[in-house]
This record gives sequence, structure tokens and C-alpha cells, in this order.
Amino acid sequence: MDFLLSFLVGGVICVIGQLMMDLTSFRVTPAHVLVSFVTAGALISGFGVYEKLVELAGTGATLPLTGFGHLLTQGAIEGFKQKGILGLLGGGIANTATGISVAIIAGYIIALIFKPKG
Repeated sequence: MDFLLSFLVGGVICVIGQLMMDLTSFRVTPAHVLVSFVTAGALISGFGVYEKLVELAGTGATLPLTGFGHLLTQGAIEGFKQKGILGLLGGGIANTATGISVAIIAGYIIALIFKPKG
């Protein structure tokens, strides 16, 4: 049941992004969806709602871009509690450092393997 719920929640989040790109009257690019989802995840997490979704759906809620916004917000809150104002930035970065590092390293390796179209 956990796998099904995770799949459904993650799928609904992805469907929302696809509908944003397909059904809007102005051109919504993947970059717009990325920024919108990270911001939405951060806002929803700030109000304490996203944690309940993570408890319900697990990876289905943490893997999409909204989960990254959630991690940034939770890290900033923890950093603020520990170090005050300076902890706001450091906490968010510390909480997401692994994901950011993997993305940078994977991007570098892919860039070495494949040639760009000229």
C-alpha cells in the first residue's frame, strides 16, 4: 500500500507540472515549473502542511521538486533555531548538500560522456 500511495502522490505532482505546461495560454517552460514547484514546496512546508504529506506518501512527496523546497525550508528552520539569523541560509544548504552535490557530479560526468549538438 505504501508503494501505491507514494506512486500516486508523486504522479499527481508530476501531472500538475505537465498540465501547467500543456494547458496554459502563455508559454510555461520546464524552468517555470521548476521554480514554481520548489517555491510551492517551500511555502507549503513553511505552513507545516508538507510534513504531513511526507508522512503519508514518503518518497512520493520527497522526490519531486516540491520535496527540494520542503528540505530547504526545514533546513532553514532548523538552522535558525540553532544559530539564529545566520543559520537561515546555512541550514537550507546543509540540508540539501547531498542532493546538490550529486546533481553537480552527475551533470559533469554526463557532460564528459556526451557531445553537445552544434
